[in-house]
Amino acid sequence: MDIAALSIGMSQMNLRQQASLSVMKIAMDTAKGQSADLVNMLDSTAINTTVKAIDQSVTPHLGGTIDISL
Repeated sequence: MDIAALSIGMSQMNLRQQASLSVMKIAMDTAKGQSADLVNMLDSTAINTTVKAIDQSVTPHLGGTIDISL
C-alpha cells in the first residue's frame, strides 16, 4: 500500500470524525436549550396556576358561572 494513499485515508477519517463531533455538539446544545426552555415554561405554568388558585380563594364567586341573556 502506498504511504500517500494511507495518509489521505487517515486524513479523511479524521475529518469525518471531527465533523461528526461538531454535529453532535450542535445537537447537544440544541437539546440543552430546549430543556431549559421547557423547564422555564413549566415553572411559569406552576406560578400561574398558584396565582389563579390564590385569586380563586380570595374571590370564589367570580368566574364560576356565565350569565348569558339575549
